Parts: sequence; C-alpha cells; structure tokens
Amino acid sequence: MQPNTLALFAGIGALLALASLIGFVLKWRCRGADNPVIDNLNARINAWWVMVAVLGGAFWLGHGAVILLFCAVSFFALREFITLTPTRGSDYPALVAAFYFVLPAQYLLIAYDWYGLFSIFIPVYVFLLLPILAALGGDITAFLERAAKVQWGTMIAVFCISHVPALLNLDIPEYAGRNLLLIAWLVLVVQLSDVLQYVCGKLFGKRRIAPRLSPSKTVEGFAGGIALATLTGVALYWITPFNLWQAALIALIVTLLGFFGGLVMSAIKRDRGVKDWGHMIEGHGGMLDRLDSVCFAAPIFFHLLRWGWT
Repeated sequence: MQPNTLALFAGIGALLALASLIGFVLKWRCRGADNPVIDNLNARINAWWVMVAVLGGAFWLGHGAVILLFCAVSFFALREFITLTPTRGSDYPALVAAFYFVLPAQYLLIAYDWYGLFSIFIPVYVFLLLPILAALGGDITAFLERAAKVQWGTMIAVFCISHVPALLNLDIPEYAGRNLLLIAWLVLVVQLSDVLQYVCGKLFGKRRIAPRLSPSKTVEGFAGGIALATLTGVALYWITPFNLWQAALIALIVTLLGFFGGLVMSAIKRDRGVKDWGHMIEGHGGMLDRLDSVCFAAPIFFHLLRWGWT
C-alpha cells in the first residue's frame, strides 16, 4: 500500500476503535441487562472491523485480490437475490449461466481491461441470452416475471458491483498507481452516508420519507446523512484526482444515488415480504443489505471518472 492508503486505513481503524470504545461503555452502563439497540450497535461495529480488515487485506495483496474479492461479493449477492425471487425448473439453465459463466466472464473482462466488451456484455448480450435459455425450457408460467428477475439480479449483483474493481483500470493523468484510493473513497463516502442517515434519523428524525418502502428513513436523517457524507467526501479530496468543488459535487451525486438505490432494493424486499436480504453479516443482514447503495452509485461514479478524468 502507498502512504496515503495506509493513512486512510489508519484513520478508519481509529474511528472504529472509538466506536468500539463507545459501544463497550454503553454496554457496561447497562450493567449486564439486555439492550437490543446497544447489542445491535456492537454487532454492527464488530462486522465493520471484519469488513474493513477483508478490504484492507485485498488492497495489500494487490489488484488481482481486489477483483477476486468483488467477484466473490457478486456471487453471494446474486445468490441472495435469486433466493428471494421464486424460480422454476426451466430457469435452471439461465441460473447456471448467470452464476458460472456470466459472473466469472464479467470479472475476467475487468482483469484484462477490455472496457469495450465489459461495458455491454451484460446489458446487451446477457440480457438477451438469459430469457432465451429460460424459454428453451418450454415453461410459460409467469415467464416474463421469472425472466425479469434473473436479468435484474444479474444486472444489480454482477454488472453494477463489478464497476467497483473496474475503477482500477482507469488511466487518470498524474494519478497512476493510486486507483485503489478511488475504491476506498467511493465505498467510504457511500457507506458513511448510510450510517449517518441512520444516526441523524435516530437523533432528529420526525417525518418519514418513504414509510412504505423503508420506515426507518426520515427527511431529517436523509438531509443530515447526505450533507455530512458529502462533507466527508470533500475532506478526503486529497486521496482523489478531484479538487474541492469536484469532490463535493461527486460526493453529493454518489450519496444521492446510494439513497435511491437503497429505496429500490427496499421496495424489492417489501415485495418479497422480508426485512433483510440475508443473514451473512451480523448486525447488517445480507451482502445486498450492505451494498445496495454501492450498487447504484458505482456505475455512475466509474463513468463520471472515465469520461471526465481520463
């Protein structure tokens, strides 16, 4: 890792250490009594330690490890999506293709930096291939709904998430060798926006912003979280190729996209009658519960950089 990357992770570690200390004090003040809110807070903090350690380990090992990490993330995210969306036997060929052909092929295209095919492989070719494979099964029961579920899951879990490691391939003048920091900036700003929206909502929230989709989201939480996360993006402009006003604008864009991405994914969960996508990450739910905002922010962030800074 470069000094800037180490400094960033050291700062994140210090924040997590402070959060752990606060969680310990809050638990100690309960004097052994059960408190679900504090227990959930401590579970979330512990999960963040693990997630930061895994991401930091991948950064230390290099670009190949980062690509493999997000390939695994896409696999688990796609599995969660498909698990919550009913399929039939005739969908099996399409599902096998999505998991064992489309997913690795997409990440191989990133590893070989084949942007021309990477950018259209899933939205064009795979979008057409998957319903063809499902149609060959001859089952017409809810065919449109079933085909759309597999397509949508592949788009969200594979195509969108794959844009995070694709940031490594951008050739930005006077920024060579520092592309890992783009991933760190994106993930930190978007994830911090989620956390700050939750905290501001708990402290100041009164008016629900989308009660049927996400009852915990409030107007006050939204405004406070977006504003504070945008300021964080500005404060971290030194690890990016942006100047101050560019960092502010792009941080605002990705946090807004993250918020709306969270609403869309919440709508899908409510439609399926569940609260979380899974139980893979203690205190956070499933992989998609943690990455729903990143799914929507990553492709736009990638293309803003590709067309504005390369």
